[in-house]
Amino acid sequence: MAETPNMQIWIGRAVYVGICVLLIFLQLMPLDARPEIIPWPDLLLLVTLVWVARRPDYTPVIAIVALFFLTDLLFQRPPGLWTALVIILTESLRKRANQLRNAPAALEWGSIALGIVAITLAYRAILFIALTHAPPLGLTLIQMVITILSYPVVAILAHYVFGVSRPTPGAIDSLGHRL
Repeated sequence: MAETPNMQIWIGRAVYVGICVLLIFLQLMPLDARPEIIPWPDLLLLVTLVWVARRPDYTPVIAIVALFFLTDLLFQRPPGLWTALVIILTESLRKRANQLRNAPAALEWGSIALGIVAITLAYRAILFIALTHAPPLGLTLIQMVITILSYPVVAILAHYVFGVSRPTPGAIDSLGHRL
């Protein structure tokens, strides 16, 4: 039985939310009590950026807000700050999704990298202005670089494992609108 394009969108959204919930769950599990020397990349951010850059119809804003606000609360960050910065980045990527569709992978990676740098520095600046406790700057910068370097790996996994690829030029949705 063939899936309708509308059904594919809902399956894509469910896969995105499922992966994000799994990543949140894995981050909350106490796997090791020793402090980390090298931080892990922000996989939740990477998955979200890959999905938004390649298939923006799979990532509704309300799902991104709910997932990132949940992580703000669970990881004891200032509620809504990281969420707001991620929404700004994802919406700017969503507006440029058609331009990124025809761009080479290196240009997509560069756009994502600039966005990650911008929201990381904005987050640090706002925490500094608000006189809020923040992790050490060096640790934050290392995690930012590792996150940027991990983007191609996540994009390749998303493409080959989950089938999240850019729509072909001229592709239409179930209502006849161009993607």
